[in-house]
Amino acid sequence: MPTTKFQKIIFAFLSVIISVHCFVFYNIAIEMGGMSNSVFLTAKNVILIEFIFAFLLEIFIAEPLSLKMAFKKVNPMKDKPYVVTTAIICSTVCLMCPMMSFIATVLYNGINSEFLSNWMQKLIFNFPFAFFVELFFVQPLVRTIFKLLLKNKKVSAEKSLVQNLQPSSD
Repeated sequence: MPTTKFQKIIFAFLSVIISVHCFVFYNIAIEMGGMSNSVFLTAKNVILIEFIFAFLLEIFIAEPLSLKMAFKKVNPMKDKPYVVTTAIICSTVCLMCPMMSFIATVLYNGINSEFLSNWMQKLIFNFPFAFFVELFFVQPLVRTIFKLLLKNKKVSAEKSLVQNLQPSSD
């Protein structure tokens, strides 16, 4: 999907902004013992912090490594696009889930004598959620939004080109 560095950053931004909201709501709901309206109020305190961590981790660690991991298993030139996309999503989840569960553990539970057990619990709760939410909700939504953005950009570029090619009436 994204081909330029700028497009990769936009794609990562969209992915992270949607994912962070899902995970913040999910983790706060677990901490509070269930979903309620107060989850959304509490979430506003950590969404920006988690977004910054997730975006930086995605850009500098997960995105480059997930492609390497996925391309060890699939060949983008030979395999069907949905197989390649699924391999990339699964690789990204395998990298981002432990890292962001670590960040969430620090933010929600602090660093204490139970840190390792708290982190493992968050990882165990978050991994299935991450897998299914990324595979069936976040990434399809992001890809749809991204295609619409590229389509609009392409249409604008084509209109501009046509206008520039038309002879002036002077």
